[in-house]
Amino acid sequence: MKNNVNSGLLTRNRVGKISEEDHLQQQHYLEVVKSFARLTYESVYVIDYEKMAFEYVSENSLFLCGHSSEEVLDMGYEFYFKNVPENDLKLLNLINEAGFDFFEKLPGNAKKLYSITYDFHLVNRDGKHILINHKLTPLFLTSGGKMWKAMCIVSISHHQNAGNVCIHKQGTDETWELNIENNVWRKSEKPKLTKREIEVLRLHAQGLTINQIAEKIFVSSDTVKYYRRQIFGRLGISNMVEALSYAVHNKII
Repeated sequence: MKNNVNSGLLTRNRVGKISEEDHLQQQHYLEVVKSFARLTYESVYVIDYEKMAFEYVSENSLFLCGHSSEEVLDMGYEFYFKNVPENDLKLLNLINEAGFDFFEKLPGNAKKLYSITYDFHLVNRDGKHILINHKLTPLFLTSGGKMWKAMCIVSISHHQNAGNVCIHKQGTDETWELNIENNVWRKSEKPKLTKREIEVLRLHAQGLTINQIAEKIFVSSDTVKYYRRQIFGRLGISNMVEALSYAVHNKII
């Protein structure tokens, strides 16, 4: 599997030769990507589907698995085959197929409004498995509507297991979750929190205790605990660390 050049990771979205007109889209865009990478703690890299290679890899260490960014850039897709466990490689193939099936049904430039997020393990040089969250969104499309280049963002996952595949549409609360058992997308809406619940989350993110939050918003500590329970229930999680991570990943706060 790891050295199978016929893997769907390498063949599913081949775009062929890019036209001169399509090349005009770029306009030194990598400088913007590099600037963004300097400002975020997350790992950033760019996939070129024409060359089936990485075009840029940031120096943020999480994604690199002990390699330098230059080494990962040179490896390209071989990086996945070397640093992703066998079962998760199979999962990535499934996600790749389902994701591009979904993407190809979207109309024209609306495709740029969508992003996909999922979790899988990386194995570092010490042999330790790290569960990461991986987000991907189109940067450029070909004139035929295929994804030419994509930007990927990597951070620590707040889940316990690989999978958790979702597609989001920018500017809406629309979300599609992939059932990996039957390969079917199910549409849902992003959970909504009240203004007070969002305020409590933000204050927790600042490091305040329950009592400090109660003083800050002029309620009792029991009321803050009630808001916390409401947040956990709406988000389907069980503790504040998970709640904060979920809220950040899903742009709730």
